[in-house]
Amino acid sequence: MTPSARSRYTDLTREELAEVVRELLLIGQLIDRSGMAWCISAFGREEMLRIAIVEWAAASPIYTRRMQVALGYAPAVPGQGDVPTIFKGLQLDIGAPPQFMDFRYTVHDARHGEFHLDHCGALMDVEPMGEEYVRGMCHDIEDPTFDATAIATHPRAQVRPVHRPPRMPAGRTPHCRWTVVIDDSHPEAQAIAELAVNERSRAALLELAPIDPADDGAADYAGPLLADLDLAGFSHSALVRIADEVCLQMALLDRGFTLALEPRATSPEQLLDIRRKQLVGVAGIAGSRLARALSLPPDVKGAVRLLALHPMLNPAAYVAVEADADALVVRPSPADEDGAWVSLIGPEWFVPLRAAVQSLDPHLDVEVTALEDGWRAEVVRRAEPAAEASEVAVVRFSTGADFAFEPRRSLPITPV
Repeated sequence: MTPSARSRYTDLTREELAEVVRELLLIGQLIDRSGMAWCISAFGREEMLRIAIVEWAAASPIYTRRMQVALGYAPAVPGQGDVPTIFKGLQLDIGAPPQFMDFRYTVHDARHGEFHLDHCGALMDVEPMGEEYVRGMCHDIEDPTFDATAIATHPRAQVRPVHRPPRMPAGRTPHCRWTVVIDDSHPEAQAIAELAVNERSRAALLELAPIDPADDGAADYAGPLLADLDLAGFSHSALVRIADEVCLQMALLDRGFTLALEPRATSPEQLLDIRRKQLVGVAGIAGSRLARALSLPPDVKGAVRLLALHPMLNPAAYVAVEADADALVVRPSPADEDGAWVSLIGPEWFVPLRAAVQSLDPHLDVEVTALEDGWRAEVVRRAEPAAEASEVAVVRFSTGADFAFEPRRSLPITPV
């Protein structure tokens, strides 16, 4: 499979793609709802926080720069970007999926801005768990990871809170408010060691097909920052590239998660167990959200299409998949070299594939057989429905599992 492999998202319509990109951004956020539950169980809350910091700080600078280049808003001088560029990146980041993490932006000038969250789905998930967990997310994790994301644009950018949870008084809105300032007097932010490791991954270096500038719709995001990015305004070609990039965001985040787990796991078996549980949870929730967004039929054909579009098996240049009417074949690919999600799956263990197809219909199942150079997964129908996997049920705790997007107008943000 070459770097220019035809994207499996190409066959979707422009309207379907706009929906799928929103879904993929939210699915990426839910990776943590799956993985961190098992980290708390294995290592405790404090270690879970440290894992989350490494996970995001080792991934977000890479995928933020990738999206800047893909959509034509990268700084003319690398590392010398401005506040609107930082905000554009957040709008296309699995760490800040639209509406679920409802960022509202204000730009004062190229080097000064602020944002607040009218709604924070992540806060809604952890607030019932108590103040310790709220502080862990909104203080311990956010401080280093916001700056880690900003350094992709400018190493002297600082993201600092005006106010943030725990909410005082209770129910306070907006949920939080932050300033973003680029100042030459600021010390340069320092990248964590794991970032350099992730930068050498196949996912980080993967080449994807360029956007066709002749396609109808916007081919880039080089214009003004928009309050609500209208994905439907992008061209079909641009949306395909964005979808593939968002899948790579997930792959890079999972690689960051693995890099954080490796020195903490007491054995290779524990590392594999936690990674598998994380994947099963993501696979099931992603399956249900994509199936609903695309109105896929609850049959074998719909299940094969769901698997072909699922982020654990994308993008096509990263994960080599061939699909037919009732099965798909997975070949060795760059993702295997990274130890990505697909490398965990095969004839000996294919629970994530089951979780995905059973999110469409609990009567569906998969049978996986080894091939000389890969494996084949055939979708079959069973007489009795399967129970939802416990790993998927854990992720359903998140309000993101059933979150509904709403239509919004896309208006330019001008400096105030």
